[in-house]
Amino acid sequence: MPTFTYSAKDANSGRQVNSTIEATNEQAAIASLINKNFLVLDIREKVAKTGRGSGGKVGLADLVVFTRQLATMIDAGLAMVQSLQALGEQTTNKAMQDVIKDVTYRVEGGDNFSSALTKHPKAFSKLYTRMVEAGEKGGLLAEILGRLATYLENTARLQKKVKSATMYPTAVTLVAIGITIFLLTYVVPVFGDVFTGFGQKLPAPTQFLIEVSDYVRKYFLIGLPVIGGTVYGWFAFIKTKKGREFWDSTRIKLPIFGIIAHKICLARFTRTFASLIRSGMPILEVLGIVGATCGNVVMEKAIKTAAADIEKGEGISASLGKHPVFPTMIIRMLTAGEQTGKIDTMMERVADFLDEEVETTLSGLTSLIEPILIVFLGVVVGGMVICMFLPIFKLSDAVSGNK
Repeated sequence: MPTFTYSAKDANSGRQVNSTIEATNEQAAIASLINKNFLVLDIREKVAKTGRGSGGKVGLADLVVFTRQLATMIDAGLAMVQSLQALGEQTTNKAMQDVIKDVTYRVEGGDNFSSALTKHPKAFSKLYTRMVEAGEKGGLLAEILGRLATYLENTARLQKKVKSATMYPTAVTLVAIGITIFLLTYVVPVFGDVFTGFGQKLPAPTQFLIEVSDYVRKYFLIGLPVIGGTVYGWFAFIKTKKGREFWDSTRIKLPIFGIIAHKICLARFTRTFASLIRSGMPILEVLGIVGATCGNVVMEKAIKTAAADIEKGEGISASLGKHPVFPTMIIRMLTAGEQTGKIDTMMERVADFLDEEVETTLSGLTSLIEPILIVFLGVVVGGMVICMFLPIFKLSDAVSGNK
């Protein structure tokens, strides 16, 4: 739907209003403004150069830099439009630049900063826009942006830690698969032809390896699309409602990796909860946002149920304590926070503790996985080499038998 910028005079108060409105066409926009008792002075449709409206997904690293710098500029006393213009000029990311330009244009047109951010849901999450909105209402925008920047920095640091921990085992596993396929499709068949020429019975491990090689070469081209289709089907399944519920409930129960996934979701929940409570938002609104951003359907359902209990007058810790997905430590810290009036502080401490726990677990897991993968790679490749060279140890018997 097209967006129109307009200048109009409020017939009731006489003040001039500069803002934007969405309508199917210019006549519909004017009619809508007249119904609001506005006298339209000027109206025009937005042109494409003002930005990408609802598009433009932005990376977390760019969002962290944008938020931290904007918080610094606002705290220094710069006007919002000047700050946005400066950030738009200095960023090198095209998507981020387009988003900032459009947000700047909307703010110049009279929109609130939070309202302009909501036009870009791919760049700014619901948590982000609602915290900015709370900051605008409370006159604490610079402080809220600073908290948001800290929250995003912690999130980015945890994501980086998880990625770095999974990168090495993934790379080693892919190398092992690649080497295995190469040996089975190119090297083993050559040895197989040589051994077959001797006319002797091959050792069982060697014979098995040759049969596996023949099977792989025969069905490799068929197997690739099947494997690809299976992987695609799995990812398509977990994007559905039932699939996501199944995967989210299963992954937090997995040994080792499930514990890490559960702690990551809990860390996100507690840190987001602390940030929103500190921003002064109502508890039910906080729970609605936290449930949508925690990253786990099981936890989201538990939060929704707890919100309904809180609405009936029950305490936060008591309502969340009914659900096993929240460990006893979090419930006890919540209880202490309710009693002292420092829920945000307690939850932030829990979030820091969980982040440290995740990092420690990942570091230990990485240290453990490295030798296991090396041994695995050695066993797979070394085992294949031994199987290929077993007949050579009996080469003299095979040659004498042919004579």
